[in-house]
Amino acid sequence: MNLPESYIPILIQAGVAVGFVAISLLGAHFLGPKQKKGNSVKNSSWECGVPVEGNARTPFSIKYFLTAVLFVLFDIEIVFFYPYAVNFREFGLEGFFAVLTFVAIFFLAFFYVWKRGALDWDK
Repeated sequence: MNLPESYIPILIQAGVAVGFVAISLLGAHFLGPKQKKGNSVKNSSWECGVPVEGNARTPFSIKYFLTAVLFVLFDIEIVFFYPYAVNFREFGLEGFFAVLTFVAIFFLAFFYVWKRGALDWDK
């Protein structure tokens, strides 16, 4: 197998990542606390001294997940502004219009989500 030299750092980083995950999982399994399965009082739900209400398996409203996904989407948008902020002089007017188009698309998406009522918790 003849790999180009540019792939070697990527393979090293992937190997370190996989090794870290493996060591963390094995370390947690062998060095972590062992729980006895028979002690039902110790393994029961505990909510800061407040008596437990209902079941822990109660489904969440879909609005919660929709809001979380929208937050991630609009949060990732901010990440794409960093390269522009660092190199805005080098991008010039063409880069400015590209970022302006990018922002316009996300504003359209935001207004669409807003008009559809995805951000209203009361509905």
